[in-house]
Amino acid sequence: MSSPFPFQVPLVFGFLSVMLLVGVVLRAWIPLIQRFLIPACLIGGLLGLVLVSTGLAPVPVSDLEAFAFHLFNVSFISVGLTPSSGGQRAHQRGALIRGPLWLALMEGVTLPLQAVIGGGAVIIFGWFGVELFSTFGFFAPLGFTEGPGQALSIGKVWEGFGFANAATIGLTFAAVGFFFAFLVGVPLCSWGIRRGLAVAGTGRLDTAVLKGIVDRHRPKESAGELTLHSGNVDTLAFHLAMVGLVYVLTYGVVWGLGELLPADAAKILWGFFFFFGLGVGLLVRTVMKWLGIAHLSDAGIQRRVTGWAVDFLIVATVAAIQVTVVWQYIVPISAICLLCGVLTTALVVFLGRRLDEFALERTVAIFGTVTGTVSTGLLLLRIVDPEFETPVAIEIGLMNVIVLPIIAGAMVLVNAPVWWHWSVGLTTLVLGVLGVICLGAIRWFKLWGARQF
Repeated sequence: MSSPFPFQVPLVFGFLSVMLLVGVVLRAWIPLIQRFLIPACLIGGLLGLVLVSTGLAPVPVSDLEAFAFHLFNVSFISVGLTPSSGGQRAHQRGALIRGPLWLALMEGVTLPLQAVIGGGAVIIFGWFGVELFSTFGFFAPLGFTEGPGQALSIGKVWEGFGFANAATIGLTFAAVGFFFAFLVGVPLCSWGIRRGLAVAGTGRLDTAVLKGIVDRHRPKESAGELTLHSGNVDTLAFHLAMVGLVYVLTYGVVWGLGELLPADAAKILWGFFFFFGLGVGLLVRTVMKWLGIAHLSDAGIQRRVTGWAVDFLIVATVAAIQVTVVWQYIVPISAICLLCGVLTTALVVFLGRRLDEFALERTVAIFGTVTGTVSTGLLLLRIVDPEFETPVAIEIGLMNVIVLPIIAGAMVLVNAPVWWHWSVGLTTLVLGVLGVICLGAIRWFKLWGARQF
């Protein structure tokens, strides 16, 4: 029987929803998963990967990739629309710059390190007759530091330049990065707590943190405040509508710019839709302030929208990995990921041990960020600082502003082989120089002292 209406989109959404719910249940039931704090979205994504790869769930990979791409854009747009809370603004005005600067420069060091490992591996494999696409190794920083959304988005652009199955390769790097974040990051937190290095951590995590479910008798944290009367429009509907408005505006901006550029350059713009979306979101928020209606936007509600998009994004990206493609490149992927994981861990711990304040908290926060996402960094931070008594959680937010020029430059450089036909060696060298400059800046700003532990 055929339906008079198309159901493909809601069925894919339903599949992702079921996977996420199963992940919630498994996290609540299985102690081993709780021990490493593996989030429900990653569990659900892995289960989805198994079902899709075996054919038990007939969900097209192209649909999963499309969902992931748009959810990634929504998450950035939502970040742009999120107002700062009063407490955050007060802290930002009086906060010292040392913590956020160190975190930003650390990302400026680790991202090029991962790029150098990836680019160097492509060159070495080429010496042994294994020809890889010129940007293959640069999925290491895209997957580990930038996360699944950017790996997918830029991977789709590279497919247009002849890099077959680039999106699924990028998603694989991102998935491996998450495993390093949790399987290495959680033991690192526990080691630091046992050594007495945590300012506030005790190592005894709340049951809600472990199981991922708040007990029915426990007071619940507010998700946000209603800013519109429900008799007119639901507050959540308003916030989602603002995201939709920015999405349409961003589409118009990208399409308009594409009409002014050559076809190849226009194709590249779509891979950076998220960046334009962030900018348009910030612009719309500024206009709302000028019009005196900024109070209609609630930070708590908007963060829930962002969190929803990121959770479903991770389920979709992991489920979209094509095992047959990964197996074809299993040796270079394994070699690059292993080196990235080991050397990133070594570098972060080496420099983190030389901080004179909040060393453990900042170390685990940046480690989670450069192997997973900012949310992963905050989750690891919560292990060593359960109540966020240190300023590190806010420092991570400030870090994202400081590091933006570094990240933007690195994102341009990893595209140099396809945009400007740079060799892999030259691109790797320039990225290496960027990392050395950031490492030198850590010394210059006296953020690299004597070993503290």
